[in-house]
Amino acid sequence: MATGGNGSFPTITIDLVLDRLTTKDVLRGMLHSVLFHRLFGTVKPQTFEVLDVTMPGVSDVEMEQLVNDKVDAFWRGIEGGASRSGQIKITFSEKRPKKSWFQVYVGEEDVPWEQWIINAELRQPIGDRQAFNAKLADTLSQAVFTMLTHTSSERGRAAVPLITNASGISPFPIDISVTVGGIEMR
Repeated sequence: MATGGNGSFPTITIDLVLDRLTTKDVLRGMLHSVLFHRLFGTVKPQTFEVLDVTMPGVSDVEMEQLVNDKVDAFWRGIEGGASRSGQIKITFSEKRPKKSWFQVYVGEEDVPWEQWIINAELRQPIGDRQAFNAKLADTLSQAVFTMLTHTSSERGRAAVPLITNASGISPFPIDISVTVGGIEMR
């Protein structure tokens, strides 16, 4: 788990090694946890138990559908290709006025203020499944701790732009992209 950045906005990276049995549950829990910590509307909480790790989630029909669609896209990419690794990026942006050369308003553009990258590699456990699951559970616990630490840190709080539109569950555009083997999945 690394917290880095491209210079203009924070990028938080979480690396996971998964097996076929836990992939969907782990990714669903991870996406929900990130969204739980970064949605600023009225959020109805829920929890997910993944390998005895309690992960926060959002009980919202649209968010649950978005998460399920992205997890399913990741799974289809893994099942259908030669690659056993992929990436899910969650980008939070704000709408800003877009201006042309002469400062003429020409619409709005999405300007990212934070990105979460979940790198996931699918492996068949070699040997003891309990040891594999224990290591994955430790990784999940550390990931949730990273989320808490970042979102409550000065840098994490400073990244959030001024909330000017309080309607809906998120005042900011959210983009979740799924890439498997270098190919974007839809």
